[in-house]
Amino acid sequence: MKLLFTLLSSFIVQTSSFAAAPPNVLFIAIDDQNDWIGCLGGHPQVKTPNIDALAKRGTLFTNAHCQAPLCNPSRSSLLTGLRPSSTGIYGLAPGIREVEQTKQHITLPQTFTSAGYFTSTSGKIYHDGSMRGGDQKSEFNEWNKPSPTPKPKKPIAKLPGPGRHPAMDWGAFPDKDEDTPDWNIAKSAISALERAPADKPFFITAGFRLPHVPCFAPQAWFDLYPDAELQMPPVKEDDRVDLPKFADFLHWKLPEPRLSTLRAMNEWRPLVRAYLASTSLMDAQVGRVVAAMEKSGRANNTIIVLWSDHGWHLGEKLMTGKNTLWNESTRVPLAFAGPGIKANQVCGSPAELLDIFPTLLELTGMKARPDLEGHSLVPQLKDATAAREWPAITTHNQGNHSIRTADWRYIRYADGSEELYDEKADFNEWTNLAKDPQHAAKKAELAKWLPKVDKAPVPGSKSRILTYEPVTGEAIWEDEKIDKTAKLPEP
Repeated sequence: MKLLFTLLSSFIVQTSSFAAAPPNVLFIAIDDQNDWIGCLGGHPQVKTPNIDALAKRGTLFTNAHCQAPLCNPSRSSLLTGLRPSSTGIYGLAPGIREVEQTKQHITLPQTFTSAGYFTSTSGKIYHDGSMRGGDQKSEFNEWNKPSPTPKPKKPIAKLPGPGRHPAMDWGAFPDKDEDTPDWNIAKSAISALERAPADKPFFITAGFRLPHVPCFAPQAWFDLYPDAELQMPPVKEDDRVDLPKFADFLHWKLPEPRLSTLRAMNEWRPLVRAYLASTSLMDAQVGRVVAAMEKSGRANNTIIVLWSDHGWHLGEKLMTGKNTLWNESTRVPLAFAGPGIKANQVCGSPAELLDIFPTLLELTGMKARPDLEGHSLVPQLKDATAAREWPAITTHNQGNHSIRTADWRYIRYADGSEELYDEKADFNEWTNLAKDPQHAAKKAELAKWLPKVDKAPVPGSKSRILTYEPVTGEAIWEDEKIDKTAKLPEP
């Protein structure tokens, strides 16, 4: 018996030594990137050859949506695996370690760090300033220094002041790619790939800052989009007529200019051109990082996931920026490639950024986490036609939710007002069907997916916080009562 045990133990050790090494993860984030990506078809002229090639290497989700149309709550949700409505994190502050519920929560990066991976982060993964120095150490082995954004001596874009936000700028600047933050973020991620220990798996991130404003790129990237040939996004001039008033409140006062302001200052075309140029510059940096991964000799055992934290309006619904529950704000690029993932697949089922955490756990052979609120996408990564029962849910402040299925979007605001769009017939979401009695059953069906937990903003919440008092019917934007008779402010 003792001999049998010895032989069995020896077999287990030998078998383990020959087992496949755990897969690496290359985690690529983009800031404020909407569906203006070649493979997503959001703009007919956009040039993103590197992201397009990456999507063909694996599975592209064409109906992927963020959990929140704002940086901090979106990234906090993805990295904790919890919905904004479950945590109460809705604004640009606080960070997860300042919130009681998430203070000790094991994040996605922590999971890989504690599993013995070499972990390194470059650029913007957590929202800027949301993860402080003392807390950073447990997230990644290496937390590389941020790359500052250079600024011209004076703003390039012509916008009204005073009070103009310094980020509201765009144009050809600086002269060289090497002087842009995204080039240096790629450089840092490439260095991490080159230094990654050969005897352990890696989890390496590259968090690119473009096309977030300021949309700066060297002139060569603007030359890809000649002004005379520029195609502008489709805009319906009376697009907001059939919207409930509460829709205005989600983006009541923003630093991002309204379309009317851009038109008055002749800045709409320059902004669209700058966003496209910035996107192409960012895409080139994605290409540099992926090429470095291939050069490392570890490509066959590396999972790549690429995502954006939320979208961005460029005139649609007569505005720019995010902070809405419509396609321009919620739809994002999401692609996986690598071992265990079928190549050259396109999946149209609804997917959420929340799904990334459980998906990576399954792909890397780690135990599932019952506390995570997303659902693994591994079935779709193996077969894009695999059934998926869950919609994509986006939340912006308490009580405001979007339910997005393959064919429909249903929005319910905190005051009970609604929007309903037939996405097959009306992808631009120009016709709100919510008041049509023929669609009452569809609304009821979609409403069943509204979050059962819908927490108030956590203490310390600030920046773009909207609250609603159902007893008085008052809406408060950043601690200031909204005049419901007023027009949407136009910065």
